[in-house]
Amino acid sequence: MNRRRWLRWGCVHCAAFSGLAAAQSPSGAPSPGDWVAPPRFDKPDLASEEGGLWAMMDREETRLRRSVFRIRDDALSSYLTAVACKLGATHCADIRVYAIRTPYFNASMAPNGMMQVWSGLLLRVENEAQLAAVLGHEIGHYLQRHSLERLRDIKSKAAFAQFIGMFGIVGALGALATIAGAMAFSRDQERDADRIGIQLMRNAGYDPREAAKVWAYLYNEAAATPGRDPASDSVLFATHPPTQERRATLETLAAGGSGETGEAAWRARVAPHRTMLLEDEIKRGRPDESVALLNRLVPNEPDNASLLHFRGEAYRMRSSEGDAALALADYQAAAKTGREPAVTHRAMAELYKSMNQIEPARDAWQRYLQRAPDAADAAMVRQALQEMK
Repeated sequence: MNRRRWLRWGCVHCAAFSGLAAAQSPSGAPSPGDWVAPPRFDKPDLASEEGGLWAMMDREETRLRRSVFRIRDDALSSYLTAVACKLGATHCADIRVYAIRTPYFNASMAPNGMMQVWSGLLLRVENEAQLAAVLGHEIGHYLQRHSLERLRDIKSKAAFAQFIGMFGIVGALGALATIAGAMAFSRDQERDADRIGIQLMRNAGYDPREAAKVWAYLYNEAAATPGRDPASDSVLFATHPPTQERRATLETLAAGGSGETGEAAWRARVAPHRTMLLEDEIKRGRPDESVALLNRLVPNEPDNASLLHFRGEAYRMRSSEGDAALALADYQAAAKTGREPAVTHRAMAELYKSMNQIEPARDAWQRYLQRAPDAADAAMVRQALQEMK
């Protein structure tokens, strides 16, 4: 199954917010936070059904540790684990978090305590509290043993194998699409995870109001492509109550809450990977969504040269009416900071050339060569300059 179809289906465990209907009291209001965390889980007997599932997850975790998709940054891994531990509290010792390089919004947690966080999520959340909202929801599924319930319910051996595999090598994107409907958590399970996730955020001192923002961001991004209706095109939005109701539910669950957002800590930790995350986002080939994402991120850091450069790239790729001018403005704004990547000047040169503005194109090519004289395409650029003469 190709990537485009996967995007149409959405991802099973993007489920940080895939079921955002609230736990309801008879009056229709979210029920109070009266949930109590279970004690730590004992490792099951290998001869039991649960023990066999656990052993399969252990094998997949070994593969995940060795995967070329794993982001091998000890500082980032420690940071993600620390956030998960604040949420998981007494279950901290049983949680292992892996950052995975794949540019889609996703987090998932296996029954044995293995959690993976995809790089598309790292790019999209704006602070530590929003990250905690996603991880808290997944930990809620783990504490309620929802994954075990779903595994036991699977009747198809093929679907079972694909579900097991999706916790390992990220190449299982197609498998996720194939079993999206079959493996989605039930609405009641999602309600549990929503309620528990908000409670875990409160307990850990995070501002629970940040959770609703993530849901709104995802919906706005998915709705950015002309002619696309997220309510019917994606499992993430299509199989649950209306979007505004879901957002209102999270806001109600978080009502009266306050706490830390951890914005500065989050930016500092993700900064070393920002360029990689943005490059991968552009390579996804969904410029409408990338423009929507970057239009949200740039105002938070208006002098961030990388964000400006890659928004220019998204505009240039989208190539709608007026996008060339918008792209050029972003490249120029990035260059004014003095911290722009060298490729900003190459991009400007190509844009100027497409507009038949030869002298500005030459100047931009020359600045590119000054900044990156040993670039892989330096010889080609020098040849282009000679031909422009």
